[in-house]
Amino acid sequence: MTAPRYVDSLNGALHSLLKEHEEVLILGEDLLDPYGGAFKVTRGLSTAFPGRVLPTPISEAAITGAGIGLAMRGMRPVVELMFGDFLTLCVDQLVNHAAKFRFMYDGQVTVPLVVRTPMGGYRGYGPTHSQTLESLLTGVPLLEMIAPSHYHDPGALLARAVLGCEDPVLFIEHKLLYPRRLVASGETDPETSLRVTALSGEGSPFPTVSLRMVEDEAPAVTVVTYGGMAALAAEAASRAFVSEEIVAEVIVPSRIKPLPIEDLLPSVRASGKVLVIEEGPRTGGWGAEVSSRLHEAAFDDLRAPVARIGAADLPIPAAPGLEREVLPSVEAIGDAIARLAG
Repeated sequence: MTAPRYVDSLNGALHSLLKEHEEVLILGEDLLDPYGGAFKVTRGLSTAFPGRVLPTPISEAAITGAGIGLAMRGMRPVVELMFGDFLTLCVDQLVNHAAKFRFMYDGQVTVPLVVRTPMGGYRGYGPTHSQTLESLLTGVPLLEMIAPSHYHDPGALLARAVLGCEDPVLFIEHKLLYPRRLVASGETDPETSLRVTALSGEGSPFPTVSLRMVEDEAPAVTVVTYGGMAALAAEAASRAFVSEEIVAEVIVPSRIKPLPIEDLLPSVRASGKVLVIEEGPRTGGWGAEVSSRLHEAAFDDLRAPVARIGAADLPIPAAPGLEREVLPSVEAIGDAIARLAG
């Protein structure tokens, strides 16, 4: 049986949510059929559920503000921002409204808002449609971030975010993942031969997974990453094993804020050497927070400083060759694994 695609998992989850929960609504630009959204996540939904999929003007601030109001009145709105770059247009609503109202009003209201948005580059879309901007919001209390890789079930995670979170959630989908086939926990990735194993406890709503070539040997390097970077990290780990017999364990959390540090520690303590990868700029990024937390929690177990890979501190070019120079690559990840393994 062929595994479902990332985009189909999300679409199926939204279909089920609309069918089974009258309080769920979807808001965003160009969601109606036959277009069905820029990346086709909402295709078919407006036909099946007229009046529940709401097309909006081109105003991310207004879309998010309307979603906040609906959430405060008992609905479970799912807001789609066409590109993650446009988060900058609704930061005030997210930071000063959605993430604060429960606190400011002493729990008399909640804001169960989910904001879905595609992030990332490698598509030649240029500097304003290719960014990875999670680090802009990692310091916002009560704003949760979920970023499924294709080693997770993105639809299941979306449903849990919509129905199970009383505070706002930023749900991040990497553009390159939409056509990818999912690889479930307990299976072997056909592209890299790495085995996928769930690390989080049974029933964890937002699990962390591990990818390893050899399960009965302590890893020489622990690689921590998320979302679209998981595919690059897995390929680099596979190459490192085949060419140099380096065992690298790739740890991929689906919840990147708050960070599930406890899921990372067993591998970190076993290897003593850690590489953190993100697609956003390295300076001030998610990887810096991971590195700091690991140094605090496992300093005595580390045998080298935590290494980090991220995008160069430059706008992302549209030209494919230049874009590849700015963004992380499998080759750069592989070189970093080899250096750490020593």
